Amino acid sequence: MKTNNKVVIIGCGNVGMSYAYALLNQRTYVNELVLIDLNQDRVIGEVMDLNHCLAFAPSKIKIKAGDYQDCSNASIVVIAAGSNQNPGETRMDLIHKNSKIFKGIVSKVVESGFHGVFLVATNPLDVMTYLTYRYSGFEPSKVIGSGTSLDTARLRYLISEKIDVSPKNVHAYVVGEHGDSEFVPWSNATIGLQNIQNFLSAKEMDAIADEVKNAAYEIIKRKGATYYGIGMCLVRITNAILGDENTIITVSTYDKDNDVYVGLPTVLNRNGADKKIYITLNLEETNRLQKSIDLIRDAIASIKK
Repeated sequence: MKTNNKVVIIGCGNVGMSYAYALLNQRTYVNELVLIDLNQDRVIGEVMDLNHCLAFAPSKIKIKAGDYQDCSNASIVVIAAGSNQNPGETRMDLIHKNSKIFKGIVSKVVESGFHGVFLVATNPLDVMTYLTYRYSGFEPSKVIGSGTSLDTARLRYLISEKIDVSPKNVHAYVVGEHGDSEFVPWSNATIGLQNIQNFLSAKEMDAIADEVKNAAYEIIKRKGATYYGIGMCLVRITNAILGDENTIITVSTYDKDNDVYVGLPTVLNRNGADKKIYITLNLEETNRLQKSIDLIRDAIASIKK
């Protein structure tokens, strides 16, 4: 019997539609895609536009406009709804606007009978993923945020450009908050089993880490929003889950000790976030991770007040 790898996207703005379009352009496990948005005309137009691509798509996908009841038998529900980050705003500035939006969305998804995996792409990412976990009552493994997957992709690209190797051969991660307190644990970064410090100076590493952290601000300043990169990351996470790949990706996952969601290397498979890979950090990196966790926890507490 063929598995119904159905994905529902809630929020058909730039991020949601970049994800949908990226799905069509890759060989994927998804065989049904449902779009939900408050703007019904927009959804119908997007569905028409995507369906007209199918003659040239590498995989056959059924695409339609839907409603929350379509979540009942979905494998993954991707939440990309919410207010966008404007020039000059941090991701945390969106917290109160998007927390109100999420409460209604998550409750409607759960009421449908959904029992798959939530994948969150709305900022502030780690806070919104935590709220999805709390509002849904799901097991933490069934609620995942895109985390620092995009930041990690940016990091590997910049390193690869600097030393002229494929980004696929750069083994380095960005961890912590998907935001201003994120950081690179350089002590664990390697290329060809050699530490990254054999290829880059401390000054170069600092410059790359700063460029990664500020990338979204620079893109937003120039074009208003970021969406292609996160769209590709969401597809990668989707395939890891539906393909039962046991792939390690830096998603936002639950940290029981601190009661927060935070970006860490995590094994993804059909169960969702199967397990975290605990990396060995030096003292400075350990302190930076804890500060990032504390920032996320304080942001969550500000909503609870």
